[in-house]
Amino acid sequence: MKALIAVIVVVLIVVLAFGGFYVGRRNEMVRKSADVDLAWAQVDTVLQRRADLIPNLVATVQGFAAHEEKVFGDIANARAALLSAKSPAERMAANGQLDGALGRLLAIVENYPQLKSNENFLRLQDELAGTENRIAVERRRYNEVIRDYNVYVSTFPNSIVAGMAGFARKPSFEASPESRQVPKVQFPSATPAPAPAPNH
Repeated sequence: MKALIAVIVVVLIVVLAFGGFYVGRRNEMVRKSADVDLAWAQVDTVLQRRADLIPNLVATVQGFAAHEEKVFGDIANARAALLSAKSPAERMAANGQLDGALGRLLAIVENYPQLKSNENFLRLQDELAGTENRIAVERRRYNEVIRDYNVYVSTFPNSIVAGMAGFARKPSFEASPESRQVPKVQFPSATPAPAPAPNH
């Protein structure tokens, strides 16, 4: 009888110890996952801000370069994909498309000196540059939080708890291949303006 009680006590101690370990580790994973969600919300906010700036920027450029329809269409499609993305992974992919389209748009500006000196364009370009800096800062912070979370759920024995509780690794937010490419822009050959008639 005493042996049976001793076995039951040992089993109870093991179960309680494992239960305490499981609950503690699972709660830490919940906290780290919430940190990831919060960091992503910050990234999402600045991505939204950039998406909100783009229509005004495009409208300003269109006033000077209306014939660049493909670039404007690419930006509209990339912006629509960004706004309709449901998950962080979809949002990251759409952001890559938008990076590439914006790069092509800003390359077009180099061919229009009047546009480069337009006050509205300069203001929008400054706002966009500030937003891009904020995106970089928030993306770096998000990746740091993701790294912390991924290391925590992947290391033993946390990986056992993570598997039992359904915590999986999450993707980091890397720069897209499109944003690393130098934009290639081809301009239509300009038709020279007719020379003014000589005054007699």
